[in-house]
Amino acid sequence: MESQFYWVGMADVPQWLVTTPVPVSGGEFDEPWMFGEGRLLPDPGPIKAQVAHPGEKRAFVFSVIEKVPIVSEAVANVFRTLAPDDIQLFPVTVEGESERYFIVNATKVVDCIDEANCREVHHYTEEDPFPEYAGEYRWIYGMRIDPSKTEGVRVFRPKRFKTAFIVSEEIKDALERVGSLGVSFERVTDPYTRGGQDGQRA
Repeated sequence: MESQFYWVGMADVPQWLVTTPVPVSGGEFDEPWMFGEGRLLPDPGPIKAQVAHPGEKRAFVFSVIEKVPIVSEAVANVFRTLAPDDIQLFPVTVEGESERYFIVNATKVVDCIDEANCREVHHYTEEDPFPEYAGEYRWIYGMRIDPSKTEGVRVFRPKRFKTAFIVSEEIKDALERVGSLGVSFERVTDPYTRGGQDGQRA
């Protein structure tokens, strides 16, 4: 039986909103989107983030602009234990919080999108305002991947659609055991079933 995988997204639950992380020394990173690129990064040094909107603290959230995965130590331990070769963890200080938080940087990109089984796909074209993205996916509804192409990777971003943060079922289950998450899980394996319920909250 092939592994199941899930697209981790921001859940529609009460939660605090955290800003895109920045250097403690001041200013912004030259590439504030680098934590969503699916590549190994050099140590960025001390990092901080602010609470953009107070709310219920969650163990796993995405920053409000660049969608950087920010997690509690308990969630970081799930990634550290189950996918040590697929991620980097960078400590981030959240303003006003004594608890330790971490950025989860998925370092693997996998060419695995099964376009024929996705419900609906939209591509960038050369006529778009960003011609450098031509051929990549603008957005995918009912995304499906081919798990046979993941080759043992448990956390990754899909090639040509790095917006998506994908985890294996084993990691999803472990995250749900931590609880108090601000994310949802949408299954991206098996053929898309119109009218089916793929999304899960945690």
